Formats: sequence, structure tokens, C-alpha cells
Amino acid sequence: MAGAAALTRLFCLIAVLAAVGLLPWLSGRDPALAVLRARSAEQDPTEEALDSVRRDLGLDAGPLSLLGGWASDLLRGDLGTSWVSGTEVLPSVVSGLQVSLALMGASLGVALLLACTLVAPVLVRGRASDGAWAAMLAAVPEFLLATVALLVFGVWLGWLPTSGWVGPENMVLPAVALGVPGGGLLGRLVADALPAVLDERWVELWRGAGVSRARIAGAALRRVLPPLVPQFGMVAVGLTGGAVAVETVFAVPGIGRTALGAAKSQDLPLLQGSVLALLALGLVTGALAALARRRLLGPALRDASLSLPPARPVRAHPAIPLSLFTVLTVTIGWGLSRDPYAVNTMDRLAAPSWAHPLGTDGLGRDVLARLGHGAASTVGTATAVCLLSLLIALALGFLPRIAEGAADIANALPPVIVGILVAAAAGPGTGGAALAVALISWPALSAHAAALVQEVRASAFLTAQRAIGASPFWILTRHVLPSVAAPVARHALLRLPGIALALASLGFLGLGAQPPAPEWGLLLDESRAYVERAPWAALAPAVALALLAGLAVSGAALTQGRRIRRVTPAPVKKEAPVGV
Repeated sequence: MAGAAALTRLFCLIAVLAAVGLLPWLSGRDPALAVLRARSAEQDPTEEALDSVRRDLGLDAGPLSLLGGWASDLLRGDLGTSWVSGTEVLPSVVSGLQVSLALMGASLGVALLLACTLVAPVLVRGRASDGAWAAMLAAVPEFLLATVALLVFGVWLGWLPTSGWVGPENMVLPAVALGVPGGGLLGRLVADALPAVLDERWVELWRGAGVSRARIAGAALRRVLPPLVPQFGMVAVGLTGGAVAVETVFAVPGIGRTALGAAKSQDLPLLQGSVLALLALGLVTGALAALARRRLLGPALRDASLSLPPARPVRAHPAIPLSLFTVLTVTIGWGLSRDPYAVNTMDRLAAPSWAHPLGTDGLGRDVLARLGHGAASTVGTATAVCLLSLLIALALGFLPRIAEGAADIANALPPVIVGILVAAAAGPGTGGAALAVALISWPALSAHAAALVQEVRASAFLTAQRAIGASPFWILTRHVLPSVAAPVARHALLRLPGIALALASLGFLGLGAQPPAPEWGLLLDESRAYVERAPWAALAPAVALALLAGLAVSGAALTQGRRIRRVTPAPVKKEAPVGV
């Protein structure tokens, strides 16, 4: 099975690199024209100038010949020469990767610090909250957080630099913008799994034996971390490859921004080198996460001596999801009754009032109307992608070795790069953005499902079921699926706002829905230029995404709590023996 994973990984790697290599021809545009404009915007694109570029780059030999030559040079350690600048690609890729790795380390530190803050109350109380606040933190758009942090701490207060990459102070604001959503996600996953572990018998015995609270907390974390270690690895890769928007806001010369710039200028060698670096980073990180998980589990996984913690519902007060649902429904319904396309330049950037409850944007359009009409495309598309990812994850969770290679490749690709490839073939739009996000949104859920399936299959109670003759179908439907589906479904709900954010990110970078569509990502992009004068235009979709995150997680907690309480059998009364 390890050979199948390696073959799948190799096949997907070749497919991605081939797609990147054929990007100029997939787009239907003349690559010579794009390169000529990137080299000299003033030069007229005459046929003689275009022929000169084709001969210089070898484009006249065709895409397959060009791709084969690049692969041959790659085997010798040569990434080629930039089509635009004429410099070697390898130094640019290494420089961008070093910057992104440094930023990833700082962002991961912020994420772990925030995750510890969210997990600490669970270790103290022994029970979890509904997780709405953590989910809201995970739903904060990185690019909006980066813009607000730049304005507040860089422009208004002047405490930190606003752009460039000179010293450690330049990474503070980008690291915070990237680390807060990642920390919210990691903290929510760990806090959701801890209460069941703290309710186990060994914790009570340790407490009775006088074991310190710190040691019990450490053992509980080690008990709960193995299924979540792959998520930590994926978050680390996402901090590097998915930071394109943040790197753009702060002008950070990272590998993601390098790849985006190369794609826009059709600099094929530089784009191929950047994508290859991201793929290599993803593969190495995935391997390290798998090794860490095996070390945490130890011989229990090999000896089939694992015991799974009992399911324990996280009780959410009904008022929380009900309040969030009411606010979202009323806001969206109120916005649907208004015209999202009506332009009134006399009222541009107007503050919130009774006529415009959420103010107006730069063209005088009603923000409430655009927020309401954009909910269908943003939330509806995100829900469809989330359901598709859940089904794929549950199916591939039972084929971990085969799916492992494809998951490693998909996880190493940021949504922006996939969005570029899809937009090149199908054009920018909502459908293309949804396809791009769907292609890379399933690995986290699949890894979670595969880890749970492996632990369930290796658990002691399942060995006993086999010993008494239970059929494989019975074990699958009555034990494995119920133990796996519920946690993965809750994880999928937690990722719903993240999927909506990925769609918004593509719209923010011009790869998703196109103007004048009232899509939430476009609302954030259109309001970025005047966020200092009219912050309400940007805060409206950002708050809506945060409310959506809180509703998804608190609603899932409420539903799970009711479901478990409903199926729990009533206690049986003991009767006195007759005739004694």
C-alpha cells in the first residue's frame, strides 16, 4: 500500500506540473504577447516583436517540447531562466521560500499561542464550550485583518513598518494576520476533543493518586493529539502557501507572492519553480506530521491495543445559535429587499443611516443590499463545496494509503495557485472558484477521517467484535462509521467559514466572481481602497463571515448534544430477587 501512495503522489505531482507548464496555452492567450508586455509595456506587439520573443523562449517548438526541456533541466538541478527578467529562477525561488518559511514560523508561533489560550479553560474546567468564539476567530479574513492591522499599527500609530522585509519587526503584523485564523482553528479542534479524554477513568485514578494537574494535562494532550497532528501540518503549509493576499498587502517577497506575480506575467519558469517549491514543502511537512503521529501513538497502533475515548456531547445553549441565526436571517432578508446594483455617486461612502443601515460603498451602492444578495453565492457555494468535501473525505478515509499521495499534493497547493490554473482553463468566475476550492478542501477532512479509521480498526473493542464473529459490514456500519462520521462532520462544519473565506480570497484577488456581482470577497476587495474612510463597507462582510462561523459550530454542538441525549438508553432499575 505504501507503493500505491508513492505512485499516486508521483502521478498527481506530474499532473500539476504539466498543468502549470501548459498554463499559457490553456489560457488561450499568446504567451509571447504576455511576456512582451511584461518586459516592455510601451513596445508595440508587432508580429516581428512577437516572433523574436518566440524564438528567444523556444515557444515555436510547441508546449510539449518546452515542458520536456524543463523536466530534463530539472533532473540536473536547473530550474531555468526567467522569461521576464532573464535571471536564474533558482535564487528567486530559494529567496522567496526562505522569507515564507520565516513568516510561517512566526505565524505558527502566534497560532499555537492563541490555540493554547483557547484550550487552557478546557483543561481547567474539564468541559468544552460551544466553540463559537474560536470559530469566529478562524473566520476572520486574513487579508482584511492584514489591512486593518496595517492601518492601525502601521499608519495611525506608527509602531511597526507597513511594507517590505528588512528585519524581525517586518514580520509582526503579517504573522498576526496569518496566525489568528490558524490559531482559532487549531484551538477549536483540540478543545473539542479534550473533554472526552478528561472524562476517562485513568484521569480520575491519577487525580486520586495525587498526580499534579500539569502532568495530567500533558498526558491528556498527548492522548488527544495523534488524530489532529495532520491538521497541524496542513495549517503550517497553509500559512506558507496560502499567504498570497497577506504578502501582497505588506509587500512581502514570499514564495506565494512570487508565484502569483509569475502567473500574471506568464513567467512560466518562475511559476513552475515556485509551485515545485510549495509542493516539496507540503510533502516534507506531511511526512514530518505522519512521523510525529506515529511517535505519539507508539506501539499501541501496531499492537491493536488502542482504546477510544467515549463520545461526550458539547452542550450549547440554544440561545447562541438562535441569536446568530436570527441576526443573519434578518440582515440578509432585509438586504434582499433592496437593489444591490443601484449606483448613486451623490451618496458614495455615506455613513450608516436609516436610508442605508450599513452605509454605502465607493459607487454609492447600498452595502446592506449587496451583503444580502451576495449571501446566496457565497454561503450557498461554500455549503455545496463543504458537503462535497465531506463525502470525498469519508470515502477516502478508508483508502488512506491511496489517498495519502493525492492529499499531500492537494494540501501543498494554496487556493490561489489552483484558482489561477482553473481560471486559465475556464475563465474567472464563481464556478471556477468553487471548483478550485473543492479540489483542495478535502485533504484536511480526509486526513482526519483516515486517522480515526486507523485508530478505530486498531482498538481493542473492535478486536473483540471480530473474535465473536461480527461481519465486516456490521463492524463498518455499527462501529467504524458512527465513530468516524460524527467528528469529521463537525470538522467539516468548522471548515465551512474557511471555505467561504477561500472563495472570498479568490474574489479578492480577481480570480472568483467578477464585478459587479455582490459577492462577499468582492465586497472586501472593493472596500479595501477606502477602508480608512469608510470601514463599514469592509466590516459588513467580515462580520457576516464571523457570524456564519459561530452559527455553524454552535449549531453543530447543539445538534450533537441532542442527538446523543436522545439515543442514550434510560437506566434500568434493579429489582429485588424473588424468593430470597
